[in-house]
Amino acid sequence: MKMVFSRTIIRPTNLLSVVQCKRGYNSEAGDKIRAKLRNPSLFREQAFIGGEWTNGQSQARFSIHNPYNGTEIGSCPEMDNSDIKTSIDTAQTTLSTFRHSSARQRMAILKDWHVLMQEHESDLATILSYENGRPIEAAKAEIKYAASFFEWFAGEAVRSYGQTVQGSAPENRVLTIKQPVGVVGVITPWNFPSAMITRKAGAAIAAGCTTVLKPAAETPFSAIALAYLGAQAGIPSGGFNVVTCDRNIAGVGKELCENPVVKKVSFTGSTAVGKLLMRQSSSTLKKMNMELGGNAPFIVFDDADMNKTLEGLLAAKFRASGQTCVCANRVYVQDGIADTFIKRFNKLVAEKMSPGDPASSATTLGPLINVKAREKVERLVQDAQQKDASIVSGGKRVSSDPETFFPSTILDHMTPDMDASREELFGPVVAFYRFSDEDDLLRMANDSEVGLAAYVYTEKLTQAWRAAEMLQTGMVGVNTGMISDPVAPFGGVKQSGFGREGGSVGIEEFQNVKTITLGGLNVTG
Repeated sequence: MKMVFSRTIIRPTNLLSVVQCKRGYNSEAGDKIRAKLRNPSLFREQAFIGGEWTNGQSQARFSIHNPYNGTEIGSCPEMDNSDIKTSIDTAQTTLSTFRHSSARQRMAILKDWHVLMQEHESDLATILSYENGRPIEAAKAEIKYAASFFEWFAGEAVRSYGQTVQGSAPENRVLTIKQPVGVVGVITPWNFPSAMITRKAGAAIAAGCTTVLKPAAETPFSAIALAYLGAQAGIPSGGFNVVTCDRNIAGVGKELCENPVVKKVSFTGSTAVGKLLMRQSSSTLKKMNMELGGNAPFIVFDDADMNKTLEGLLAAKFRASGQTCVCANRVYVQDGIADTFIKRFNKLVAEKMSPGDPASSATTLGPLINVKAREKVERLVQDAQQKDASIVSGGKRVSSDPETFFPSTILDHMTPDMDASREELFGPVVAFYRFSDEDDLLRMANDSEVGLAAYVYTEKLTQAWRAAEMLQTGMVGVNTGMISDPVAPFGGVKQSGFGREGGSVGIEEFQNVKTITLGGLNVTG
């Protein structure tokens, strides 16, 4: 079979997709979202398998709701195991040729995918905001961030090198080459509906892999929009498939893990689900990378630049209303500056955090993803209060708040026995702990089963370096609250998972190293 790359980019003025569907599906709720877009074709209510839009075998559907007001925004196919098997087989068929495409061909696809995301930034952000509840300006920032992974991996596609080594025997030469691992199963969460996909799919495409994606049931439309643009960028049919489901999520995940055709599973989500997927994948010994839960310590030494630290904490805590795995979960402030720091931070939060409708550009604090998430945050705040934490501000909803909203909240005098010290807050709650010296600090900061990210603020280089090395996390931000960057490897240690996404090592997670030994070379003259 000859690989054909279609690289004609269709601009927003042409509303016809380059791929066809046998039978479309447009709901009345979805029409309201499409009416807000420059390119309505980006908002599709179908899955995408083998270059075709599909309603699935069962024809069943599930609804997606706006987290802010609970209104339905559309529906997607409730796909069953036959659909996931079809998508896996289709991806395997495409792999037989795509794996032999040139690095420059794959680079060109990713470059065009990046350009298309930039051109459709406003529409993509609108879709993300309606399904995730992210304030619109923050949604635009995520689209920029998500697109940057395609730009990065476009470059990495042509920078994937092997080695040549003289063998132990003088007549031998040893070479290594890197090959795509195969069909990849990708499972992504709702908190970054675009960026978690591009970080994985960009690396997979760069490596020459094909992908079967299962996006979160709460936020499938961002994934579907990316599939639409990916087809326009030239991804061959079957190279990037999107399977949607809600009630059948366990069955779809199990099939991705146990199907022998799938050679790798990449998952971002909770530690509990990550452990389940590992058990299911053990029967076929899949290559895996897991980006799981966090419990990030944010450390403020008494010599820190207070203004920079206040701004850094605001960024590290309130991104996505606190619903990220690298959000500052435990804020440790040295005793001598704690009272002043907390007072100033409370004032900053009051000035900067403006709750409201995510569609408004004035809103900086959106809702949580659902009522269950809000109830968890309430439980953790109530537990802390019962164990003598003090509420500096916030802490309770008012009757006029949307069901999913929780106010920005500051807790002081936190202690290790409180539930919030062990669980991710995953909400707009800042929990302050106090420490006296470095030994005291490291003991508390490392007292966690997970280790994804940490933050350290100090003007002393030796103190910063010591803390960065001693903290048991996969990433440390020194004097910065923003550590996510396409050029930087992203991942954790302990029960935060394994493997790295992004950076120069990100593509390697989707490759196998093959050793080729050439013998019998007569090079003695």
